[in-house]
Amino acid sequence: MTRRTEWPDSPAEPGAGSGFGDGATDAFASGPGSGAEGRSGRRSRGGADADGGFTEGAGRRARSGRSSGSPSSSRAEKGEPRDPVEQARNICLRLLTGTPRTRKQLADALRKREIPDEAAEEVLARFEDVGLIDDAAFAGAWVESRHHGRGLARRALVRELRTKGVDSAVIDEAVGQLDADQEEETARELVARKLRSTRGLDRDKRLRRLAGMLARKGYGEGMALRVVRQALEEEGEDTEGLDEPF
Repeated sequence: MTRRTEWPDSPAEPGAGSGFGDGATDAFASGPGSGAEGRSGRRSRGGADADGGFTEGAGRRARSGRSSGSPSSSRAEKGEPRDPVEQARNICLRLLTGTPRTRKQLADALRKREIPDEAAEEVLARFEDVGLIDDAAFAGAWVESRHHGRGLARRALVRELRTKGVDSAVIDEAVGQLDADQEEETARELVARKLRSTRGLDRDKRLRRLAGMLARKGYGEGMALRVVRQALEEEGEDTEGLDEPF
C-alpha cells in the first residue's frame, strides 16, 4: 500500500530568531511521520525525538520487549524515520532551526545524506510553498547584514551569494539595494577606522595597506584610490602621483 505524504495547509509563521526558520516544527506537526496505521487498523503509539522526527510504534515495542533485530526496526526504535520524505523533512527542519538557508544548501545537505532525489524535491518544494525556504529573503538579509556589519561591497556580496547557490536574478535584485553613493560612504568609513593604525608608515605603504583592505572587501580600484587619496589629503599627506594604478 502506497503511503501518502500529508503536508500543512498554510505557511508557517516566521519566528523572531532566524527570520524564516523558527516555528518550523509546529508548521509540519501534521506532516509525514506524525503517525502510522498499524496492520490491525489501529494507530500505533509513537513519540517525537529531539529533532522533530517520530518513532512509529517504538513505545509499544519497548514495553513488550520485542525486537525484530532488523536494521529498519533498529532505526525505528532509535526514533529514526524509515520513510525518505520524513528523513528529508527532519534534516531540513534541523538545519533551518535558528538559521535561514538557501534551497541549494539544503539540497546539498540532503544529497550528502543520500536522500533520494524525488523525496528531496518533494520536501524542498513544500518548504518553499510555506515560506521556510525563501532565497530572495535570504539574499536581502545577507546583503543588509554583510554590508553594514562587515562593510562588504556589491562585488564581494555577489561572490558570496553565488557560492550559496542563489540565482543570479535574485542576487542582482538583492545587491541592487546598495547604490554607488552608499557603497562609497561605507568605503570612507572603513578607511577612517583603519587610518590611525597606518600613521607612521610612509605614504606609499599607507596607500597600499588601505587600498588593499578595500579591495579585499570587493571595492573597485578606482573607488578605492579615490577614497584613500582623499583620506590622506585630509591628514596633510602629499597625494601627488597617487592616481597611478596600484
